[in-house]
Amino acid sequence: MIRFYVEDITFDVPQKRALKMWLKAVSAAEGWNTGNISVVCCSDDYLLQINKQFLQHDYYTDIITFDYTDCTCRVVSGDLFISIDAVRANAQTYAQDFMHELHRVMVHGILHLCGYKDATAAEQKLMRAKEDYYLQEKNKQILTVKPKN
Repeated sequence: MIRFYVEDITFDVPQKRALKMWLKAVSAAEGWNTGNISVVCCSDDYLLQINKQFLQHDYYTDIITFDYTDCTCRVVSGDLFISIDAVRANAQTYAQDFMHELHRVMVHGILHLCGYKDATAAEQKLMRAKEDYYLQEKNKQILTVKPKN
């Protein structure tokens, strides 16, 4: 089950039902079932405190993913903390629509839960390609769900 929450800001995630269906479809396309996923929208400062407290990182970011995935059952679960401030700034920096950038960050978190990493240049390239693919499929309003073998 995917649920949306807000901490320390006023924000309402538009089209929650469609987003849930899309994120579940992404998980399924990657060969995973969807367990409990919390998407928590917050401010830069809130996410910075999480970054410091839990990861010992003293810098701002757009998303932090806490992964509780059960690999034995192929069920993705976790918490996606998303800075709406960072998403707005990134949208402006990359000349993208705010919702497009928000969806990119959400699918980025889901891909982390599916096992994708982004520590190296090669991993970042693959992650970006996956993000682009699923964003294009979402924009076409179709997503072929074929488990990854």
